[in-house]
Amino acid sequence: MTYSLNWDLDSLFSGGIHSAQLKTKFTQLKTDTASLGDLLDRWDAASDAPDFPQFRKLITQLQAIEAGIGQAGLFITAVGSADIQNPDVAPMEARLQTLSTQVKTVSDKLEKVLVQVPDKTFTAMLAQPDLQPIAFNLTEMRDEGKELLDDKTENLINQLNLDGKSAWSSHYDSLVATVSVPFHDASGNPVTLSAGQADNNLLGNADPTYRAHLLPAWEKAWTDKEQLFADTLNHLAGFRLTEYKAHGIDDFLQEPLKQNRMSAQTLKTIWRVVDDNKQFLLDYLDRKAALLGKKHAGWQDVEAPLNLPGSQEHHFTFDEAAAFIIKHYGEFSPKMAALAQHAFEHRWIEAEDRAGKAPGGWMESAPETDESRIFMTFTGSPNDVSTLAHELGHAFHSSVIGDLPFLRQGYAMNVAETASTFGELIVADANVKAATSDAEKISLINAKMDNPVAMFLNIRARFLFETRFYQLRQKKLVTPAELNELMLNAQKEAFGHDLSTYSPHLWASKLHFYIDEPAFYNFPYVFGYLFSLGIYAKAQQTGNFEDQYIALLRDTANMSTEDLAQKHLGVDLTQPDFWLNGVALIKRDVAEFMRLTDPLVKSANGR
Repeated sequence: MTYSLNWDLDSLFSGGIHSAQLKTKFTQLKTDTASLGDLLDRWDAASDAPDFPQFRKLITQLQAIEAGIGQAGLFITAVGSADIQNPDVAPMEARLQTLSTQVKTVSDKLEKVLVQVPDKTFTAMLAQPDLQPIAFNLTEMRDEGKELLDDKTENLINQLNLDGKSAWSSHYDSLVATVSVPFHDASGNPVTLSAGQADNNLLGNADPTYRAHLLPAWEKAWTDKEQLFADTLNHLAGFRLTEYKAHGIDDFLQEPLKQNRMSAQTLKTIWRVVDDNKQFLLDYLDRKAALLGKKHAGWQDVEAPLNLPGSQEHHFTFDEAAAFIIKHYGEFSPKMAALAQHAFEHRWIEAEDRAGKAPGGWMESAPETDESRIFMTFTGSPNDVSTLAHELGHAFHSSVIGDLPFLRQGYAMNVAETASTFGELIVADANVKAATSDAEKISLINAKMDNPVAMFLNIRARFLFETRFYQLRQKKLVTPAELNELMLNAQKEAFGHDLSTYSPHLWASKLHFYIDEPAFYNFPYVFGYLFSLGIYAKAQQTGNFEDQYIALLRDTANMSTEDLAQKHLGVDLTQPDFWLNGVALIKRDVAEFMRLTDPLVKSANGR
């Protein structure tokens, strides 16, 4: 089977960024939003009782509008990611943001109206058959309404956000598009890479000399524009902190935790488990450094592939990767395999390796058509296959909740990373099992270790940095030099002062710090990774886990994270036991890596 490396966006909106269908959608959404506002202004809970037909109509219309916003947002993001130089994307993003702000103003007002509904009446509303599936979500909206300011002030905040937090986030994308990284490769040839290409090569190029040459050039590229990035980060965070303060919020982690439906105690437990169990990963990095002929690994080596004597890393074509994922998904879940095959056949994926694309990878849903789109750059490495499996895991999650009301599809980021990491684990394990030699197995376990190293060390550093940045930002504007120092110290602490080089400008190069919503785009990854490890361990012990797994995914926007785990897994996330089960799986991989590489290290040392 031959699959396209380029996605089909015409099935969403035909005609590119100037699509007539997209323009019509904007017009319709604007009209529907105004109609929703009028309906809300006229609604009275008492006169709408006992069957509440007007409220049910209002909620149906709100969900339809938000689904339309999501559909248009995916399309615009997709066009911009595939062509970061396209000048017509930013105006469309601004137009969508304006419309989203109008919808949020109505939604905020609805939340405040729900606060005024007597408890007995609200309970009767939730008892309506078509509202029961979203009772948890409506209760969340009512609770959020208790924290809102008066309508005029909330509307002003929403309007200011267009040129505030949201605008600074978009500005970051514009800045990244101007970043280029010139350097000389190992042969002395001049090379110029885009930010996305340089990021891929810095972390994934197999040649250690190439990576060593690229790292200082990478840092210089961000140094040259560091003041611009510092201004952007300061103002984005400053707007967020001012918004928090206006709502009486002093703890900048309060909102991120609430958005993830997660308790502070669970987060505290996760970080305690991470800090108490990182030494074996530092030992792994030292062993990897020894295999590279170094005492300590550098930043550019942490996620690098290993080219060992007798090892030929399997290079996948895109079609081979598709077949591999479909096959091994199917060994666990026929429904996962079917979804993956559908995604390949219907061109949901943009994977071509070319200049002009945004860095990184993502999956977003098209809620109106019950589809998804996946963006990445595929170079054929086992890591790329794992990334593809990761994003298809996201798509599977979206597919199994596509029949639910739109409000029930709003799962938080932490549980969003569960299905994706689960899909990635299936394929990473399959890669290791398919190895035909010890050398190949070492390389594949090394590739598999990218995730735990990222979660326990890299993302831990990002969390430490961001926490300390926000603490300082509450007092003053933070200079580029201070940002560099904060990042360097966070990396050294997270990595146990065990690296030979670091990336102090990660605060500038990492998109996640500049996303307007949600804030703290880091700890949910660690949660999702460890949560999926626990589920993966359970799946391996259970004969038929597919139905139970899907039931868990369908509840991800229907209860708190702690309740989700208790209901479907019977575990307490505020205690370390469940998380340690996941750590045990990582330790097993590290132990195998150490066993296989012992002879190589002893041979190199002349023993």
